[in-house]
Amino acid sequence: MSDLISSAAVLGAGGLAVASLVASITVLAADPLPPDTTYRPLPTRPFSAVKADDEAQKPKVMQRQSGLLNERYDLANRPIAGVMMSGGKKPVQGGVRVKLAGGATWDGLGKLSPDEIRQRNLLPEGFKPLPHVKHATGGQVFPTLQIDEINRLEQRDLRRFDVDFDLPDHVTPEFPPPIFLTTHGELGDVSRGQLLSIRNFYEIMNGIVTPVQMEGLRLLLTPFPQEEFNITEDRKVALPSLGVACLDCHSNFHTNAAFHLTPDIRPQAARFRLDTVSLRGMFNQQIHGSKRSLRSIEDFTEFEQRTAYFNGDHVSAARKGVNLPDRASQVAMMAQMQNIIDFPPAPKLDPVGHLDPMRATPQELAGEKLFMGKARCAQCHIPQTGFMDQQMHDLKLERFYKVGSTRNDFAEMPDGPIKTFTLRGIKDSPPYLHDGRLMTLADTVEFFNLVLQLKLNPPEKDQLVAYLLTL
Repeated sequence: MSDLISSAAVLGAGGLAVASLVASITVLAADPLPPDTTYRPLPTRPFSAVKADDEAQKPKVMQRQSGLLNERYDLANRPIAGVMMSGGKKPVQGGVRVKLAGGATWDGLGKLSPDEIRQRNLLPEGFKPLPHVKHATGGQVFPTLQIDEINRLEQRDLRRFDVDFDLPDHVTPEFPPPIFLTTHGELGDVSRGQLLSIRNFYEIMNGIVTPVQMEGLRLLLTPFPQEEFNITEDRKVALPSLGVACLDCHSNFHTNAAFHLTPDIRPQAARFRLDTVSLRGMFNQQIHGSKRSLRSIEDFTEFEQRTAYFNGDHVSAARKGVNLPDRASQVAMMAQMQNIIDFPPAPKLDPVGHLDPMRATPQELAGEKLFMGKARCAQCHIPQTGFMDQQMHDLKLERFYKVGSTRNDFAEMPDGPIKTFTLRGIKDSPPYLHDGRLMTLADTVEFFNLVLQLKLNPPEKDQLVAYLLTL
């Protein structure tokens, strides 16, 4: 049973004037969250009834998301021959996976103006923001590999009863990912092929990190209450839960493609999906959070525990058991550990981030030339500063499509300014963009070729992908 809540969005000539967000937003009865509220309402139904409804609705919820994904993408398992992620256990997927509208071609699309693409409704659906698997509810969703391994190691259950992870394993990062340290480059992967958890971290890292870093690591691996994983009656796990740990999403300080909704926007329908970012190279980053522009890893760590764990609702946090780490004796130690996580080796790059012509292929060198020039990548992804610029940028994708429609309860709103993410080790971090809407590096090249009107030809696109794989 569902309630239909209607509101109106009004388009203005210069952008969007929102009276009350988006028409025809369906809110499931098990998740009574009106689209215009700031705070999450307290549960009004017994946990057993909500759980039973959620479980009954789950097949339809997953079928709806699967339909959207298959409409937008080719999700076949087609790796690039001989190209592996940094741990050597998982191949990198190749080819453009975003589907074009009927009759369109990438070359033809690249010749059209943004106005022509918008008026003819030709922007590929896969280039638009990607909805959460259950957008009206939102919350953390973990991939099966992470769920199973944490259950094996800690007997702690990260499996939700209302939704499952929605992307196939082959378009997600290697699991578990390797760990590289700035303090011990000679050791290579220090994870020993294992997923760090509260049960094994001391044995794995003892003698490698300092006491301060070890304490920071312990805190990063300690589960604390989170909006969907806690002891209250509105949780989304079958049994009362200790919560989640920072490294449940940032597996081995990288990413496992777990996702949730940004805590920084209201109403619910406008909150965009947020893919877990890697923590590699944190020592070189001075801006944190896709939207929040937090200026230190300490600020970010503290903010995550206080509000982001609870979908940005500190009122809910107080009720469920917020963890308030001490800035001096705990947050600082967590930051010390995060700041020694290095990028994976890139043997073809010199010390300032340029290809060594003695090691790179002609195709890779041609890709680097495009990266620095015609493709305009280096304007934001500066090699000398870790392939980022410590800034936020608005690509204004809404130039290419009519803003305001709703897909799977998600209001397709402008992305707005998003921070520049590093490209070092980028082959290890699918899916791409802040919400994981692009499955491969070839997709990202097509995306930026269109959005920035670069007019790259097919050989140039291939050269650019070849270069990105060296980073």
